[in-house]
Parts: sequence; C-alpha cells; structure tokens
Amino acid sequence: MKIAIRHSMSLGLGAGVARGVQHVLLTPVSGPTQTVREWAIEMPGMDKAASFVDAFGNRAQLVSQIKPDPELVITVAGIVETIDRNGVIGRVQGDIPPALYRRPTPATKAAGAITSKFRAAPKTGQDRIALLHALMARVAEVVGGSEQTQTQDGQSQSQSQAAAVHPPASDYAHGFIGAARALEIPARYVTGYLYGSDSEQPALHAWAEAWDDGLGWIGFDAMLLLCPTDRHVRVAVGLDATSTMPVRSIPVAGEPQVLAISVEAAQ
Repeated sequence: MKIAIRHSMSLGLGAGVARGVQHVLLTPVSGPTQTVREWAIEMPGMDKAASFVDAFGNRAQLVSQIKPDPELVITVAGIVETIDRNGVIGRVQGDIPPALYRRPTPATKAAGAITSKFRAAPKTGQDRIALLHALMARVAEVVGGSEQTQTQDGQSQSQSQAAAVHPPASDYAHGFIGAARALEIPARYVTGYLYGSDSEQPALHAWAEAWDDGLGWIGFDAMLLLCPTDRHVRVAVGLDATSTMPVRSIPVAGEPQVLAISVEAAQ
C-alpha cells in the first residue's frame, strides 16, 4: 500500500530566545515492512541540519536557529509504501542488542493487574508468541477499561469507569512494554502513522514491539488489538515515549502541538 502523509505541528519557543536547537525524530526509514519513496521536512534551519543515526537506529536531525520566531512551525510530507508481514520486523542490521530493551523506565512500570496472571506462563520457544498475544489482549482489557467487574450483590457486571474516556495509544504501548519487560521479554516503543484511523484527535500513533528469539522483533498494537499491518508506518523506536519524542528543544519548549495530520492512500 502506498500511503501519503502530511503532518504540521507548532512548537512554542517564546520570545527573546537567542538560539534554539531542535532534535527531530520525524524521518521514517526503509525496512522489512516499508519503503520510503519520498520524504521532506520543512522548518527553519533544516537546510543546514546535521543528520545522523541515533543509538536506537532512528534517522535524526539536529536543527539550529539564530533568534528563532516565538512559534516554530514544522511540516513533514512524504509517501511510504508498506507491506503486511503480520507485524514481524525480524532482525534489522545495526539494531542494538535486544537485552537493552529490558531496562525499565518511569513510563513503563509494570501493572500488577496485567502481569499477575502471566508470571508462571511459559515464555520460551513457541510459547512466547502465544504469551505475547495474550498479553496484548490483557493490556487492551485493563488499559481500555473494558474489563468486566462484578457488582456487590454478585448478580450483574458493569464496565470500568475508565471506558468512558478512551486512553491515548501511548498508554497501551507503555502498558504492554512494562508487562513484557516484567516478564523479562525485551520490548520497545514505536511511533508512527496509522492509515484509516478513527481517532477524533489527529496525533502520531504508537505501539510496541517485542522480541522473539525465532522471529526477531514483532509489533503489537494493543489499542487496536492486532499486530501492525500495512496501515502502519514506522517512524522511530526507543525505550518509551520520552526517547521517541518527535521534537525535543533547547531551551525546553514542551511538546509540539499538532496543527493537522493527513494519512491517505497515495495515487
């Protein structure tokens, strides 16, 4: 599938900044599940940006501005051709050792409600794939608030109040990663774009990838309760959402605000 992406965002730097530096993680790379056909980033200073591959294998840019405007506008646009490999990324040359993705972070603390039922489950060989799928389903239940609870009289069941507010994709990804790492399974955070999203608020999508000794890296999108398909465009990977932020700024300017995102089938 060919997917055309256009994404505009703004970053409030404030007035009186003498020099600004932005670390940009908004460039997808070609790999087993996608081929980047076209890609461009428009922002002040991009023509002189330093481009490099970071420790997680992401294509990053370091962009500097002298006396930047109080509000920085960033626009990315391109076409990515994707294929459906049932979520399997496999082994990618240049990846860091999977064991480094067992390291916990504040955002990926394991929730006992998710991990408790899997503590004694077999997780080696062919058992690992089944475990990871069961883990994804459990994350969807707990984070999504669809877990059924019994009333005090024991006669009826009701949904959790958490179901009233749909959590962001990052909550599902962090929940899955924290649980996998608690079970000593390497897992990492992925940011990207999703074609055909029903989300009311445009945003970067997020999911997780877990390591299997046989197949390598496999994606799990607990929010959609499926392994990523050709609707998913991978942009960056890391330990959690903090290490995959699309733009980090010095001086610190907070997270960029989305102006518009369009993810459409390319002609």
